[in-house]
Formats: sequence, C-alpha cells, structure tokens
Amino acid sequence: MARTLWFLLPAALFAVLVIAFAVGLRHDPHLLPSALIDRPAPDFALPGLYESASGLTRQDLDGRVTLVNFFASWCAPCREEHPELMALGRLSGVTLDGIAYKDKPEESRRFLERLGNPFRRLGVDRNGTTAIDFGVYGVPETYVVDATGHIRYRHVGPLSADNVQREILPLIERITGAADASGRAK
Repeated sequence: MARTLWFLLPAALFAVLVIAFAVGLRHDPHLLPSALIDRPAPDFALPGLYESASGLTRQDLDGRVTLVNFFASWCAPCREEHPELMALGRLSGVTLDGIAYKDKPEESRRFLERLGNPFRRLGVDRNGTTAIDFGVYGVPETYVVDATGHIRYRHVGPLSADNVQREILPLIERITGAADASGRAK
C-alpha cells in the first residue's frame, strides 16, 4: 500500500501543477487590483517638468475627471501608448495629467518634445514616492480620478485604442453623466 502511495504522489503533484498553470493562464495580468479604487487619491505635491510651469498636486485633480498617467522616457511601453495619449489629450472633456516616474527631467522633456505633449500639467516624481503612494506596479500606468478626487479606475500597462474605447471613455462618460444628473460627482 505504501509503495502505491509513493507511486501516485508524483502524479498527484503534477496534476496540481497543471491545474495551477491552467488557472494562471486565464488570469489577465493587467487586472491588478488596487486598494485605492473608490478612495481619495493620495496627497502629493510634485515640482513641474518645465521651469516655466507649475507642477502637479493632489488639489489639481479636484473639480474635473482627470486621467493621471505615470510614464518615463526609458520605458518602451510608454512610447507604445503615446499615440493613444495624444489622441486622448485632443478630446474635449478629457483632462490628462502626467507624472514623470524616476526619470531625469531633461530626458522626460526630450521624450515629450520628440513625441508630443498631451498633458495639461506635468509633475516629476524623481524618487518614486508618489508612485508608491498610488500603488504603481510599473510604468506606464493610468488612473481615472473623478471630480471629487477619488480614484475610479486603474490601468496597468500601455493603453491601446481598444482600452480607451471600451473602458476609459465609457467610464468618463458614466462619471460625468452621474455628476451632471445629480449636480455633483458620484
């Protein structure tokens, strides 16, 4: 009997591994839960990327639905998503703020000069503290913050046209529609 159990043990362990891998393959790695969903955005005050412009603070997010995008010049997926950010930045009713994550300001400026600047305001998070407070997993990440300063959505990884059309824009429409219907943001 003991001999049979020793013979079946490797087969049982293999079956457990197959099930674990099968479950893991069905999981979307972009769906990382955030403890901040429906909670106020963390308090922060970042210096501006350009000397002639003010930086970005938590209070700048109040009063309108804002997309906050964490990016870096050294980030290849940030280059990949940049055309989507440029398109979002041209839409009326969409406010897009950027946070340069652990990047040299001159490199971030060069990145935006080369690819275009879709951002209304830009902050520099040189040491990554603000990113940690937001729960950033890695750049790029984009957050939708409602008019009351609450985080409503988090997207990990580069935005695609599909993400924007299926997730971001309908969410903005729902949030702004709820605010218009009640006279205040929900």
